[in-house]
Amino acid sequence: MRQEERLSLILERLSQTGSVGVSGVAAELGVSTASVRRDLQLLEEQHLLSRTHGGAVANATVYELPLRYRSGSHKGEKRRIAALAAERVDDTVATVGMTGGTTTTEVARRLADRLGLTVVTNALNIASDLALHPDIKLIVTGGTARSESYELVGPLAESTLANLNLDIVVVGVDGISVGGGLTTYHEVEAATNRAMIGRARRVIVVADGSKVGKLALARICDVEAVDELITDASADAAELARLEATGVTVTQA
Repeated sequence: MRQEERLSLILERLSQTGSVGVSGVAAELGVSTASVRRDLQLLEEQHLLSRTHGGAVANATVYELPLRYRSGSHKGEKRRIAALAAERVDDTVATVGMTGGTTTTEVARRLADRLGLTVVTNALNIASDLALHPDIKLIVTGGTARSESYELVGPLAESTLANLNLDIVVVGVDGISVGGGLTTYHEVEAATNRAMIGRARRVIVVADGSKVGKLALARICDVEAVDELITDASADAAELARLEATGVTVTQA
């Protein structure tokens, strides 16, 4: 297992339980305890955890995994979700908006070879990928960069979006529920995503099952603004039924 995958899984366990033990992580990952200790030291140097005797604890109550460590989580599900989302971009769609996130990044990769498509994004990693494809017209918002999500956020991003019209926006979230709406970890990011949603004729949320029924810090919008949620079979069935009752089309990959 590559170190990046180990770090991602360690941080995921911290986000779920708040603490991890060296021996438990070593057994789960099938690596030596020495490797786990080196991984914990690296993550502590990046201020992502605090080491304790025999393990580590999370640094924050609301725990946001940096994007560079999220790719190893639910990878297969995200790829299936992205494949379905890319199918929604047919010949009637000229302009697609894309927020940041690991699943939206997978969607962007599937759209990279489309002809005559305009993509509007505030995600630096998506822009970097698509800039290499000359058949895609790429529009990148301005804004302040968030190192956790690689997104450009704030008033500059929102002023760019205010002058654009989008056929579809593909939105990544940290939580979606009937009571909480669409949510994310950062309030400024939430406002920028809300601005992009407001410029689109159709709103598609892409979220693996772990996000369904989850509530993060900052509200983006109500679920009534969403046309379709594309998720996977692990999503909570009762919450999906509640979402469908509000008029959201639910598709499982």
